[in-house]
Amino acid sequence: MLAKIYQPSPSAMTSGRAKRHWVLEFVSKSSGVIDPLTGTKRSTDVRSQLDLKFETLEAAVAYAKANNIPHQVVQSQTMKRIPRSYADNFAFDRKLPWTH
Repeated sequence: MLAKIYQPSPSAMTSGRAKRHWVLEFVSKSSGVIDPLTGTKRSTDVRSQLDLKFETLEAAVAYAKANNIPHQVVQSQTMKRIPRSYADNFAFDRKLPWTH
């Protein structure tokens, strides 16, 4: 079973850039079976429900290698933020008009 190592994207409700953790998640080959009574998805594969969190990428890769888990590292894309101040919204020489 292949494992995916990635850094989850921050929640839309947060604006901070604190240190994020790395996740080792097992990728399931089967999609599971839908229970006809409740409509929920069932699976006999317990590993698909498991997410391991690590402080660094190196720790996650070392864990996967130590336990002979085939893994794939997925690098996340970082957004380039343009620093702006609140006062720039009311600047006299603003290029675009400020409207509501």
